[in-house]
Order: sequence, then C-alpha cells, then structure tokens
Amino acid sequence: MSSTSQLDEEVRQTWAAANVFPLWENRAAHAKPKGPEPAHHWSWPVLEPMIRQATDVRSMEAVERRVLMLVSPHSPAVGGAAGTTTNLNANLQVLMPGEKARPHRHSMNALRFVLTGSGAVTVVDGKACEMNEFDLVTTPGWCWHEHEHRGDAPIVWLDVLDASLHRYLGTDVFQPGPANNVPNRAPDSAFVGGTMLPEIGEAPTGFSPVFRYPWAQARTAVAAAPLRQDGTRRVRYANPQTGGPVMAFLDCYLVQVDASTKSLPFRTSAHAVCTVVEGHGSSQIGDQTIRWGPRDVFNIPHGNWFSHMAGSETARLFVVTDREVFKRLDLLTEEYDGLA
Repeated sequence: MSSTSQLDEEVRQTWAAANVFPLWENRAAHAKPKGPEPAHHWSWPVLEPMIRQATDVRSMEAVERRVLMLVSPHSPAVGGAAGTTTNLNANLQVLMPGEKARPHRHSMNALRFVLTGSGAVTVVDGKACEMNEFDLVTTPGWCWHEHEHRGDAPIVWLDVLDASLHRYLGTDVFQPGPANNVPNRAPDSAFVGGTMLPEIGEAPTGFSPVFRYPWAQARTAVAAAPLRQDGTRRVRYANPQTGGPVMAFLDCYLVQVDASTKSLPFRTSAHAVCTVVEGHGSSQIGDQTIRWGPRDVFNIPHGNWFSHMAGSETARLFVVTDREVFKRLDLLTEEYDGLA
C-alpha cells in the first residue's frame, strides 16, 4: 500500500468482490446531520379544482380508487415512492354517488377523515361506519374494508397511512377481496359509555375496537378540554380499552386554538400531518410561516420548532402523528420553548 489511508487497487478489488468496503472512505457515514426537513402546505382552494378534475375519471374499474397523493417535494423516497412526510402518507380520495370500492386489506394502518360530503359508508371487518363531514373512520392493519357511496353528491376524505414505514421495514402486504374469515366485532355502540366498558372476553388489540369517531362528539370534547401548557386544547382519539392510540402506529388528535391566541413553540422527534377543520390562522414551522384555512393540509416534519396562531375565530386542527412509533422505540423526545 502506498499509504495507510489509501488501498492498493488490487486489494480494493478483492474486497469489493467479497462485498466488503472500508468505512473510512464512506463520506455519507461521516457527513454532518442535515437540518429538519422543511414543511409543505396543500391549500384547499388549489386542491378543490383538482378534485373536480379527478371526478371526470368515471371508470372505477380502471382506477379502482380515485386517489390523489399529497407528496412533499422535501420528503425522502422510501421503496421508490415519496410520502407526505417521513413514515406518513396522506391522500385525498373521492367517491361519486353510487360508486363502490371493492374490499381488500393490508398490513398498513389507515384512516379516513371526511373533508366534504356525506352519505358514504366504510365497512370495516363487517361493521358499517357512516361517513359524514369531519367524521374519523379507521381501518387498522389487516382489517377488511370497502367503501360504498349512498349519497347524492361527491364525498372527499383525507386518507392517512403508515405505508412508508411499512415499505421501509419490508412489512407492506396487500390482499384483495372478497373478504373472508371476518372476525365477529363488538358494535361501536357498545363502547359509548366512556368510563364503562363492555366485557367482550378478548384481550385488547393493538387498535381501537371502535372504528368510527363522529365529529359532533370530537368537537364537544375538545371544546370542554382544559388548556394545556402550550396554550391549546387537545383531545386524543383513543382506544377505549387502553387509553392508547387509536391504531398501533397512527396517533390522532383534535387540537383547538382559541381565537386570537398563539401556542408555545414545541418540537418533537415525531412527524405529523395536519388538516384544518375550522377557522383560519397560521403555523410557524421552522423558518416557514404557513397561512391556512378550512380543509388545508400541511405537514410538520420532525425536529422543527412549531407553533399555531388562530385568527379572530377559534380554530380546530385534526392531527395525525407517528408519535407512538418513536415512543415504543424509546426514541421520542419532546420539548417546549419558553417553559421554565
């Protein structure tokens, strides 16, 4: 060898043939960590015409599901596909009156948050879940699900999945219908008692036995919630059996920012996708200021300091995070700015 830091070409070729490489020559291994990924904003006034254009695609046989993916230009591609932010994939799905989306199931967890319209039904493991404006319907991993629109106008909902995480882990599995071996699930109405839970004779699963969370209940709950240390009010869409997340890797919250107030800056190792339900305002995410209104969608990549500011009316945000993933791995870090 001519130098202790350089390899003879013959040695290099021998190592390469054995798929062995010197770490000290791998620049990526010694590169400084990049700063937080920038946030991205999808404005509803921009999205709405695109949704109308998507309804011109009439053949569900051709497209199976009429879905528009929200892909951040800043998110890394995982398995050849970029997402909305790391671990999270958000889409807009449109169903026309009389249309059906055939049953399937997959290892990925998914949810449906209705943005506009009503009259559709998502059947999850045999349970028919109504879909009305701002309702949340969950389709946990490996649960059969299908959609049917019984209304008279288009319905649009936000899909959020942990597909990128599963692709990275190599656990993304898909199975088309027809549904088979469907478990016998307790009806959602059995869990409306809050502090009184039914004895169903089964150990709690990694997801909530409730698949539909009506908007009226969520709105009432967040309005009654006390102020948190950051100045917001927040409720969790929880598994009533455990108090934990609604699904194993997707944690959902409804956040209320009272009129003309601003939350304390906060940052976390988790990622989030936010949808504006009511009100107007802005979010400071890193160096960016995102001004939002109803049905806008934006992401909060991890590591960014962020805060929310409501306008002259109370604002409410539906927030999906992968917080539980980091918590289980003992990698969750969270901090507020401005608290002693």
